[in-house]
Amino acid sequence: MDILILAVVIAVVVLGALGGLIVGSRRKKQLPPPPPAAPDITAPPAEPHVGDEAETPRDEPRRTIEEVDLPGGGAPTAVEEPPVVEELPPVEIEVPEPTAGRLIRLRARLSRSQNALGKGLLTLLSREHLDEDTWEEVEDTLLTADVGVQPTQELVDALRARVKVLGTRTPQELRGLLREELLKLVGTDMDRTVRTEPETSKPGIVMVVGVNGTGKTTTTGKLARVLVADGRSVVLGAADTFRAAAADQLQTWGERVGAYTVRGPEGGDPASVAFDAVKEGKEMGSDVVLIDTAGRLHTKTGLMDELGKVKRVVEKHAPLDEVLLVLDATTGQNGLVQARVFAEVVDITGIVLTKLDGTAKGGIVVAVQRELGVPVKLVGLGEGADDLAPFEPEAFVDALIGE
Repeated sequence: MDILILAVVIAVVVLGALGGLIVGSRRKKQLPPPPPAAPDITAPPAEPHVGDEAETPRDEPRRTIEEVDLPGGGAPTAVEEPPVVEELPPVEIEVPEPTAGRLIRLRARLSRSQNALGKGLLTLLSREHLDEDTWEEVEDTLLTADVGVQPTQELVDALRARVKVLGTRTPQELRGLLREELLKLVGTDMDRTVRTEPETSKPGIVMVVGVNGTGKTTTTGKLARVLVADGRSVVLGAADTFRAAAADQLQTWGERVGAYTVRGPEGGDPASVAFDAVKEGKEMGSDVVLIDTAGRLHTKTGLMDELGKVKRVVEKHAPLDEVLLVLDATTGQNGLVQARVFAEVVDITGIVLTKLDGTAKGGIVVAVQRELGVPVKLVGLGEGADDLAPFEPEAFVDALIGE
């Protein structure tokens, strides 16, 4: 009996132990994972690895780490490197071509486009019988070349009288006769000097006028080259403030030959720019001040009033030495209309004919001189920087009639 009781007790103990093991294993499976360990605030930060730099934005200067000696020892500090400034290359100053004999050197270019007038006249005058129909053809040839009605009639009358006296006509005699009469029309006794040397004190003041599209600003820049080539110092006044980029264009011309440009804000007062240009020219001791004026406003009256204002303001410093009117030689009679309008407002002292190497009719030289009573002083014979030349009547007529 005792043995039976002992066996029951041992069985109960064994079963209890097994039950405890099973419950313990289940509890272990249901326990959550342990929380992450708290960071150690005393641990030093990780050192950066070489080659793992953060990418620096393009618009910010790169920062470098440098050791700075501070009292009691210092920690590394960030120092900004100054931004790298690229140096622009210096503007190369050009040496313009000498002006002496420039038109003669360009005679071939002029004759290629102009000698249709001379050849046409020589062909007509070489006919055996010069009847009325022939003389009418002579008149038509001259009128087509933009010589003008009155100058044409004068030339035809002179040619009739001389041919009648001459009798027989060899080609050489006709060429000489035509040359003499054309020179009379063009005029050899006019003063064609561009006045840039005042009698009292410098600088000489030249105002350039004309409508937009005639090459006015370009002519002003080319004239600066002519003056620099003759050893003169030049200040440019960019008073054409109403045309976009006109001041930039003029300044570029000036920089090429070392001329200083005075300019104002776009749309600003042209008279103010002209006044400042003359003032600057005086302070710098320059020889000449060239003022490029506006060529177009909303109305013709507005443009003419503005030009009159510029003239009055400039003359508070000193009188104008030269007022040059720039005309496009290809416009023919339209150019004469422009000349009349400008002459009513400012006292034109000289004419610049541009694009004379293109489709222009050579007779415009005669017509515009007759219209204004002032000489053609400069002619533009191309788009090159040195293609502005002093007008020489002999060279011009020789180009018209050919060799």
